[in-house]
Amino acid sequence: MEPHAAPPPDLTHLRDWIGRQESRTDNLTATPVAALAATLDRDDPLPQAGTALPPLWHWLYFTPLTRHSELGVDGHAKRGGFLPPVPLPRRMWAGGRLDFLQPLRVGETVTRTSTIQDVTVKHGRSGALVFVCVRHAFSNAQGLALSEEHDIVYRDAPAPDAPQPEPTPAPRDEQFSREIVPDPVLLFRYSALTFNGHRIHYDRSYVTGVEGYPGLIVHGPLIATLLLDLLRRHLPDAVVKRFSFKAVRPTFDIHPFTVCGKVEGQTVTLWGRDHEGWLTMQATAEI
Repeated sequence: MEPHAAPPPDLTHLRDWIGRQESRTDNLTATPVAALAATLDRDDPLPQAGTALPPLWHWLYFTPLTRHSELGVDGHAKRGGFLPPVPLPRRMWAGGRLDFLQPLRVGETVTRTSTIQDVTVKHGRSGALVFVCVRHAFSNAQGLALSEEHDIVYRDAPAPDAPQPEPTPAPRDEQFSREIVPDPVLLFRYSALTFNGHRIHYDRSYVTGVEGYPGLIVHGPLIATLLLDLLRRHLPDAVVKRFSFKAVRPTFDIHPFTVCGKVEGQTVTLWGRDHEGWLTMQATAEI
């Protein structure tokens, strides 16, 4: 990052979106839970009214309902509305922090109140960057059940001669792990379940020809879900109280990757490792 590079003047107005709020209500129906269990290759009992949602499975609800005519070329909603109208072409889910206060259960009616907490504009050798932090508060009949901070990053398409970020070697001291084959069917099913129209996850000609990536990009939320699914497989009685995760490096469907974990007291360290041994996501769960 260039220490004296100023943010582009035409992006500073995006901070006007700080403090904006929206509220949505959804019913936590059973079918998406059963469908995600099948997608993750789990042999769970069919969910019933009152079944607790596993951590992060609330992402199956409050899905975007943008009309088709209001989508941009990348399959996302056109910029503006609740989120600031960032004019940069690439948008990624960069990470998040969650506090699980009480379970969300199948059959409940839940309200999500979302607030733009911060918008940060930066400029460096790779071009402009805009970081947006959104806080979601999920409430059921008993009150606040889940608090989530969601980090979104927008960036320029890199120039052909732009330097590549230095990769970070992933740890090798895991206590348990699972290899994941991110085939297009897995990515399509997760996109469908979350009603995510972003073409980088299912449209190979778009992601390689327009955005210049080598393959379909595995969803950051899917990797985070697979990390906590790994925890559930090895510590089935553990109750996750807090979870934080950060995307470090893109994962593509052209190679298998590995989700890994180790337990240190009441903390479970989790991470993703690609086929070359590089760190792709790092996460921590408090149980």
